[in-house]
Amino acid sequence: MRVGMFLNYAGGFREVADEVAELERAGLDLIAVPEAYSFDAVSQLGFLAARTSTITLASGIFQIYTRTPTLTAMTAAGLDYVSNGRFELGIGASGPQVIEGFHGVRYDAPLGRTREIIEICRMVWRREPVVYEGSRYHIPLPAGEGTGLGKPLKLINHPVRERIPITVASLGPKSVEQTAEIADGWLPMFFHPERAAGVWGDALAAGRARRSAELGPLDIVASPALAITDHPEAVLPLVKPQLALYVGGMGARGKNFYNDLIASFGFEAEAARIQDLYLDGRKDEAIAAVPDELVRAVSLIGPASHVAERVAAFAEAGVTSLTVTPLARTSAERVALMSGFRALVG
Repeated sequence: MRVGMFLNYAGGFREVADEVAELERAGLDLIAVPEAYSFDAVSQLGFLAARTSTITLASGIFQIYTRTPTLTAMTAAGLDYVSNGRFELGIGASGPQVIEGFHGVRYDAPLGRTREIIEICRMVWRREPVVYEGSRYHIPLPAGEGTGLGKPLKLINHPVRERIPITVASLGPKSVEQTAEIADGWLPMFFHPERAAGVWGDALAAGRARRSAELGPLDIVASPALAITDHPEAVLPLVKPQLALYVGGMGARGKNFYNDLIASFGFEAEAARIQDLYLDGRKDEAIAAVPDELVRAVSLIGPASHVAERVAAFAEAGVTSLTVTPLARTSAERVALMSGFRALVG
């Protein structure tokens, strides 16, 4: 199992780079750089590529609406080049709240766009002239939609690899099925090992049935919070604000993917209450309404022996990479925690 870490949205590039260099020396396999409505991930990934030499660098995630498919491919090829073949492209649809609210771009057809973007990226990396006629993307742009002066072009540079791994963040049955069919990796959020098969098992099986053998096994990337402690009850509250934000605030009533997910884990009443409180502006009460049982299920929090048992449960559920969020206050504490976790996982 690969061991990695998600960086903080608000981390400073220079300070984080020093920390990542230490994590690389500690044997971590992977660092994922988020991109929400903070600094862009590309700048930080390029900076980290110059400060590291062996660790895999991943985008976690590039939103599919904010770059054209060819720019996504160019960016991935550039990051793969400056890192000497250490980049993994993570993409995802995000949600209307960010895409329409921050970027001013219509949120539509996430499933179709994801498939077409992946096909175009792989075409670009193979240095083929880009000629693509999809339901959402038309390259070159036809005369009826533009000037008619566009012509097929191929990437000028020779990429380090023509198959950069692509991981897709997806949650719904149709999107998970498609991910299992066409992507190299799958990044679900709030992974519950004991409930994962019931929620996603059929979708994964259907997608894998159509999966090309040349893709190899699907890398399943879980991202739980991590704390190795003899006093888990003191740490559980640290996870609740994020759960409350996503379950309660990332979307509207009737249109919140994360709320639907937590309900499917068996917390339907709790998810509804968290959302009602959050959308009513009672955020502290929404946070308090997040059950300890849910936090424990989707996190790695407790003594080393308990964390080892939970890692085994994640592995039994099919997880092949753990990119955790360490619950530590300082850089030194995070490095120590991740070093111990690396040793624990083996």
